Amino acid sequence: MNDLMDIEQLKKIINEMPEEEAKSLLFHVFLRVSLMKDTTYSNNEFVNDMENLYDKVLELHNKEMKEDVERVHLLFGDSAAGSLRVALKDLGRYKMEKIISFWDMFSVGPIYQLHDEAGKEARFTWMKKNMNDEYEEFQNRFQESVNEISMIQEEIPITIWVSDSSHEQTGLLYALYLLKNKENDIVVINTTKKHAELFDQKDIEYTVLHTGELSPEKIQIIDERSKNISPLTEQERVTLENEWLTLSKCAETLRIWGNGRIKRVPEDYYDSFMIQRAKSLHRQSELSGFMKSARLIGDVLGHLEQHVGDAFLEYRLRMLIDAGIFESKGSLEAMRFYSVKLKQ
Repeated sequence: MNDLMDIEQLKKIINEMPEEEAKSLLFHVFLRVSLMKDTTYSNNEFVNDMENLYDKVLELHNKEMKEDVERVHLLFGDSAAGSLRVALKDLGRYKMEKIISFWDMFSVGPIYQLHDEAGKEARFTWMKKNMNDEYEEFQNRFQESVNEISMIQEEIPITIWVSDSSHEQTGLLYALYLLKNKENDIVVINTTKKHAELFDQKDIEYTVLHTGELSPEKIQIIDERSKNISPLTEQERVTLENEWLTLSKCAETLRIWGNGRIKRVPEDYYDSFMIQRAKSLHRQSELSGFMKSARLIGDVLGHLEQHVGDAFLEYRLRMLIDAGIFESKGSLEAMRFYSVKLKQ
C-alpha cells in the first residue's frame, strides 16, 4: 500500500471527488462487507481489497494533478486508440492530448442500468460466466475508463470517435450519459461517414465497420478535416442521454446496427449464419472433418457486416456444442485449444 495520506489531504481528495466516483467507491465497500457476511470472503481478503482501493484512489488523484492537456479523445477499442496514439505522436501532440479508451465490446452483453453500480456488476458477472477473455483485466480497465471520464476537467474539449456500429454507437450513448453533468464542448466524429467522404472511390465499395480498422494516417487526415464540426448542442446531448436511458432499460444481450440505429436482437441471432458458414467450409476437402474453432470464427467474422468480436461468437459456438449441433475435440477453455465439426 502507498504511504498514508494525512487527514487533511484525504479530506481534500474526497471533497474534490466526482459524485459518481464517490458512489462507486462506497458501493464497492458495502459490497465487500456484504460478501464477508454471506460468503467465504475472508477478513484478510477484505483488508487486501480495501488497501487496493485506497491505492487506486491515490493513484488516480496523483494522475489528475499531473495532467495538463488541451483535448481529450474518447474511443471504444484498443486498436482505434492505438491508431490515434500513433497519429498524435506523428503530429507532436501526444503529450498535449489525452486518450481514454474502453476495452469492451458494447454490442454484446447486458447493458441494463450500466450507469449504476448494480448494472456494472451484472455486466461483469455475465462476462465472467460467458466469455473466455481475461475477466479481471476487463473489469479493472472498464472501471478505470469510467473513472478517467469522471475526472475530465470542465474546460477541456472532448472528441468522441465512433463508427456506424452498434458497438461504438452504444458506447457513445453510454459515454455521453456519464458526461451529462459536465459542460465541456463535445464533438463527435463519425469515422464511417468521414471515411466515405474523404477516401471512397467509385469503383471500390468499402464501409468502415469500426474505427479500429483505420490506419494512423487516415485517422490523422480525418482529425484534421473535422475541425469544422460543431460541438453537440445542449438539446442534442439531452436527446442522446435519453436514448441511453431507453436503451439501458432493455435486458437483451446482443445489439446490431441497421437502418441508422441500434437494434436489439436475440442472443442466438448469429447462430444460423455460423452453421451456414461451417457447412460451406466443410465442402473444402481439408476442412471436411474437424476444423480449428478459430478458423470457423474467423470465417464468420470475415463475412459479417456487423462488429461483434470473436469472443462473443466463440461463446455462441460453445452454446451450439452444448446443444449438440457441433462436435468438439480438445479443451473448451480457450478458442485455440479445440476443434469443431457439425454433427452429421
